[in-house]
Amino acid sequence: MMDVGRHPNIKLLAYSEIESISGYIGNFHVRVRKKARYVDETQCTACGECAKVCPVAVPDEYQLGLSLRKAIYIPFAQAVPSAYLIDMKACLGTNPIACGKCAEKCDKKCINYDMQDEIIEFDAGVVIVATGMDVYDPTELEEYGYTRYENVITSMEFERLISAGGPSDGHFIRPSDKRRPKTVGFIQCVGSRSERRGKPYCSNICCMNTVKDTLLLKDHYPDVEAKVFYIDIRAFGKGFEDLFKRSKEAGVQYIRGIPGEIIEDPVTKNLKVMVEDTTTNRISEHELDMIVLSVGVTPRADMPEVQQLLTLSKTPDGFFMEAHPKLKPVDAPTSGVFFAGCAEAPKDVKDSVTQASAAASRAMTVLSAGKIKLEAITSVINPEICRFCTICAQACPYKAIKVEPKKKSIELIEAMCKGCGTCGAECRFGAIKMRHFTDEQTYAQIDAYLEEDPYNKIIVFACNWCSYAGADTCGGARLQYPPSARLIRTMCSGRVDEDWVLYAFRKGAPIVVVSGCHFVDCHYIDANRWTQKRVEKLWDKLEKLGIRPDRLFLEWISAAEGQRFAKTMIDIERHRQRVTKEEIEYTMKVLSEQK
Repeated sequence: MMDVGRHPNIKLLAYSEIESISGYIGNFHVRVRKKARYVDETQCTACGECAKVCPVAVPDEYQLGLSLRKAIYIPFAQAVPSAYLIDMKACLGTNPIACGKCAEKCDKKCINYDMQDEIIEFDAGVVIVATGMDVYDPTELEEYGYTRYENVITSMEFERLISAGGPSDGHFIRPSDKRRPKTVGFIQCVGSRSERRGKPYCSNICCMNTVKDTLLLKDHYPDVEAKVFYIDIRAFGKGFEDLFKRSKEAGVQYIRGIPGEIIEDPVTKNLKVMVEDTTTNRISEHELDMIVLSVGVTPRADMPEVQQLLTLSKTPDGFFMEAHPKLKPVDAPTSGVFFAGCAEAPKDVKDSVTQASAAASRAMTVLSAGKIKLEAITSVINPEICRFCTICAQACPYKAIKVEPKKKSIELIEAMCKGCGTCGAECRFGAIKMRHFTDEQTYAQIDAYLEEDPYNKIIVFACNWCSYAGADTCGGARLQYPPSARLIRTMCSGRVDEDWVLYAFRKGAPIVVVSGCHFVDCHYIDANRWTQKRVEKLWDKLEKLGIRPDRLFLEWISAAEGQRFAKTMIDIERHRQRVTKEEIEYTMKVLSEQK
């Protein structure tokens, strides 16, 4: 961080937050609120005399509340800039001045209680999102007694206690009596791999973090007895298995089983746990001086704000979703935005550094090009037909369409358009056409499929990234499914126009299927939510016309679900066989009259 602060080409805005980001790739406009520090950072020499006279002491966030700090403080030892700031929530007051001791003590006169927040605006070509992660708060797991029992701590608190810059100057002590513990237990997967409480995913770093902590403990205090309670150890990185072996060779006991409850002895403050060791099929009891809860990784609490700023997608786990997990692992769905670190998924330091380097390289690829190339699948708007209803602007997941109804103007920013086609499907006036995947091409495919023997055909609209790829996975795996399915590829299920479905029914299709990405995994952020609304409207319309709505299917199938695609097609084929010829002819007649 200090190298970053000294770099001539890097402007570091510490103690700041982004208020808004507008624009698009190559032309982002950023508005930042630089919070008032109440200390002139250019004049402060970090002598620390002000903190010595400050009468206020509050829990230190950097030390996770294990020690105290003053109301005027430096967040941590290597903070950039190396200057103090005042926590006005903890300060005794400045209006009127109730204390003022820090200002009186400062020889440089760099403390200004009237300092205001500063708004800074600038342009940027690309944005890299490296917002990091939070860790799981185990307070809700009452059986572990975190916050009730002083000697139950988290793995993050362990790191601070054993650190030379920590609250105990690197001397590992029990919080209850400040003595060095003789036996320490580590409980794995706290807040991870749990469907009911915590997160269902593996947090990636916890196992090896505990292995490292046990080695640290043994290096500092060879006589300390360490026990690790685990489900399974996931040591899949380079050199990780060797570290795991070193930990066991150092005398650390690994017990395959998770304690159900922690009980504290009210006199000695020692902790007792009972655990079923699944390797020996025995229940054992352990008395420990301290217990460390290896807490999992969670998405940042402020991710919804960042998501809204940059129009990003999230995975079911809550982390940001990349444009493609293999081909574009650091690119966001929004062009010009890249990911680094745990913003995208839980990862260790090595993987975070690797992804950060990749994000920087991708950013330089854009910045050095001068111009960007777009795929020729974007929308084209005819302003002469447009009624300026703003539906297309609401439907666009990338905010690429700007409509001003009062001025009768509409603009498509092509650099922001990804060609999902949701706007074209929602436009009721035919003012939006798509380059490729046009209406005419789709109608031609439907005609070709239903020209002969339409009663035995199933028309399937499949999105390019998931459902169509899922069908490809199914074929590649040589899985069998009925030959009645006829796939029509679209960039997104959001592109499937209501008229396409009705046209297929009008041409004699017994069944129509609209298929896309899983509801929370849309590659176009939230375009498939418009698919859901459109299909629900179609179900109502078909029912009003006396047509069975269950002849229109809506399915969510991912690229990896080849077996699911085959099973779905088999189930739908059974349903097709129950559709009578009279039903189909009635549908064709009713829809032809409606047209």
